[in-house]
Amino acid sequence: MSTGVPTRGRVSSLLPDFPWDTIAAVKQKAAAHPGGLVDLSVGTPVDPVDPLIQAALSSVAAVPGYPTTHGTPELRAAAVAALARRFGITGVDPAAVLPVIGTKELIAGLPRLLGIGADDLVVIPEIAYPTYEVGALLAGAKPWRADGLTQIGPQNPALIFVNSPSNPTGKVLPVEHLRKVVAFARERGAIVASDECYLGLVWEGEAVSILDPRVCDGDHTGLLAIHSLSKTSNLAGYRAGFVAGDPELVAELLEVRKHSGMMLPFPIQAAMTAALADDAHEAAQRERYRARRDTLRKALEQAGFRIDFSEAGLYLWATRGEACRVTLDWLADRGILAAPGDFYGPRSPEHVRIALTATDERIAEAAARLS
Repeated sequence: MSTGVPTRGRVSSLLPDFPWDTIAAVKQKAAAHPGGLVDLSVGTPVDPVDPLIQAALSSVAAVPGYPTTHGTPELRAAAVAALARRFGITGVDPAAVLPVIGTKELIAGLPRLLGIGADDLVVIPEIAYPTYEVGALLAGAKPWRADGLTQIGPQNPALIFVNSPSNPTGKVLPVEHLRKVVAFARERGAIVASDECYLGLVWEGEAVSILDPRVCDGDHTGLLAIHSLSKTSNLAGYRAGFVAGDPELVAELLEVRKHSGMMLPFPIQAAMTAALADDAHEAAQRERYRARRDTLRKALEQAGFRIDFSEAGLYLWATRGEACRVTLDWLADRGILAAPGDFYGPRSPEHVRIALTATDERIAEAAARLS
């Protein structure tokens, strides 16, 4: 008698292989380097959480009750203020802010939470973080890769994912492009979900939110902006993010998430409130990444790499003009691990994504090995 889970019932069968599982062998090769592994394959923060945030976390550690799914009024007010102060986003109703258990969780579940399902089209970037596609597949919808609106043709998508600054490429979409996306979505009756987790890490030029008045004319209808505190506040381990925008859409997400018990722990909400209210720690972390970026970029270019896009974010989108897995092996010979471009779709066969998220010592070591 079989005691296993019936194959027909396995949700995992809908999904592609987990990308990072495919580089286990090359990671082992890189780790065998005499100087140890320099892991630049993931965007995991390595710097400590600011004491201000730690103090806020521990200050409510004795509170025994359930947190609210909607988050505390203080947290939502802090988010609204930070969006305005840091990014020029105005007109956000505090009721239209919803904390989430990390933005990856939200993106993976968003199509389903919005009632999107079979026969619905979900547009994702051509070169995209894998979770956008996963979210569409989990909902039974059809993912459609497109960077230009003409690529969608006469179809009426239910949801359009936008990611600027981009993970993995660091590409920034200009105001006019985002305006066209908003106008197109409203003509076709689509929702726009803008992943803006790297909006606070711009190195060249300017990046704007989908909620920026220059993009949407102050009308948030049909728009959701997704923000994370994992990057410049180093809160990846806290799973601290939020979504803001259209009050009706956020209210719908809140209603479903209340029934599902998808609530952020109260100490994390307190930590988020402190992080959103303080810009000094964020500015200091941004400068750490700027210095690491300068060191790595110079070393890569001197080693014969070309850096494309990479105007923002925590990564350098690099190529040697060869298959990305060949480049991955070249780097592994030097004890450096990167993420191959084919993780992010068929349009990036010759690039690798190189993260800035390593200590100053490891970044310097990588630069030395490249030279």
